[in-house]
Amino acid sequence: MPKLELLKKFAKLAVETGANVQKDQLVWVRSSVESKDLARLIVEAAYKAGAKEVQVQWNDPYVSRTGYDYMTAETLEEVPEWSVDKVKEFIAKGGCAISITSPVPGLNAGVDPNKLQREGKARSKKLKFYSDHMMGNHTQWSIVAAPNQVWAEKVFPELKGEEAVEALWDAILSASRVTEDNNPVQEWADHNKGLLSHNKILNDNNFESLHFKNSLGTDLVVKLVDNHVWAGGGENTTKGVYFNPNIPTEENFTMPHKYGVEGRVVATKPLNYNGNLIEDFYLDFEEGKVVSYDAKKAKETLKSLIEFDEGSNRLGEVALISHNSPISNSGILFYNTLFDENASCHLALGRSYPMNLKGGTTMSQDELDKANSNNSMAHVDFMFGSKDMNIIGTKKDGTTVQIFKDGDFII
Repeated sequence: MPKLELLKKFAKLAVETGANVQKDQLVWVRSSVESKDLARLIVEAAYKAGAKEVQVQWNDPYVSRTGYDYMTAETLEEVPEWSVDKVKEFIAKGGCAISITSPVPGLNAGVDPNKLQREGKARSKKLKFYSDHMMGNHTQWSIVAAPNQVWAEKVFPELKGEEAVEALWDAILSASRVTEDNNPVQEWADHNKGLLSHNKILNDNNFESLHFKNSLGTDLVVKLVDNHVWAGGGENTTKGVYFNPNIPTEENFTMPHKYGVEGRVVATKPLNYNGNLIEDFYLDFEEGKVVSYDAKKAKETLKSLIEFDEGSNRLGEVALISHNSPISNSGILFYNTLFDENASCHLALGRSYPMNLKGGTTMSQDELDKANSNNSMAHVDFMFGSKDMNIIGTKKDGTTVQIFKDGDFII
């Protein structure tokens, strides 16, 4: 474990910069039992920030794995009403949420993908009002990470046990801009200013489409919706509270046109989806839809993602990150989207963020649909950036601007 003072800094960052907990606000902390030490520090930091009540939603991935072995798909599809009522109460009380991710790579290997898909669909359908609330920025939410031994040994296979965990802690804290001699809250304020400057450049250009191409096989044109908005770094809730959804983050992202994607994209990093690692995969798009795909590992898991619902075979997000960025330069493959998506340009299959459309957070679902936003219940990022990625932006008048050259921003 890192020094206590360093973890307290991290917890304070999650509370003050991540969720930006407000006085007398209800706070949910979602954590694996593996991350109990950080969760307890976040609870204390939230109370110190003025929270009225902090509730911890514990989970145990190993208990969940055992359940997949013994429960039927029909049982997994059952979503108890008390859990729905609890979410409704959270929304009614104006709560905010902090999640601690601590994945166990490969834990669900061997589980019937149909079981995972059916459970995921049932929960997503029943709790869609909650995802609408959170992704619509009607309250603050933030995700941070904490290691566990299995994950640490996957990231650092040359290390074992506590030595691997310590190495992953060091990597997480470094990526999150937390050091012994800095003020992480101020560090993030400065970092957000840099991301906002790139948002402005991209928004001022108002590109109609982006053309991605590299030597690995990606040759993809992504049309952007009219009135799209580039975002990155901190965001505002509909009530005007500034927060940072992801710690860390290095991305500038916007909304693709769900019917306007053509060509092939080749993933450059594994995707950890439902506890399974999908490796060496590509997707072919026509008129915005995935029409063919393949993967060297976990193709059935990729299939279950693409077929999750009618929107999960279309894009909902396109994000730009320079290859020459802190997480990329670390050379660490985290096997966790929170980190790996911030080392590489990425796309998301599934739902769009309403905030990426002018006036989107106040639009009805019908209005969002007419604007060609994706209303899937899924939202899964995958990485395709590379050191030789070139991106050309085309404006409505046909003029072109090179945005990336050899993997990095040049505008």
